[in-house]
Amino acid sequence: MLTCRKSFTDIPFAHRQHCHDGHCALLHGHNWTLHVTFACSAPDANGFVVDFGKLKYLRAWIDENLDHACVLNEDDPLREQLVSGCPEAFKVYLVASCSCEGLAMHLHGVFDRLVRADSGGRAWVTEVTVDEDSKNSATYRAAD
Repeated sequence: MLTCRKSFTDIPFAHRQHCHDGHCALLHGHNWTLHVTFACSAPDANGFVVDFGKLKYLRAWIDENLDHACVLNEDDPLREQLVSGCPEAFKVYLVASCSCEGLAMHLHGVFDRLVRADSGGRAWVTEVTVDEDSKNSATYRAAD
């Protein structure tokens, strides 16, 4: 298996861990970085796992769904209260878990589907690392 990695940097979005017993339960934001590792069994005609210049569809997905978004857990009990009073002020993206770990797992599923579709199944995503900031990150690695 051959791999390569692309980083998508400076993605501002907010989240909150509603079950956390500390400050993480408050709505807050970070400038996130996503590191996506791609794999294939054999490189393409150019010798690439994926052509970095042709990953604009991933950046477009990130910009459409995460850039300046408010990422909330699907089961957040304050979700409706937070956004109903002023819906035009929120770009909401719902996930099972908006922790770094939950986001890494969720984004792996999203990006893997997109990459497999774009490459006709020749390439796939093996790993996604989510950096919340320069000190905290989590990685989801696909099972072999």
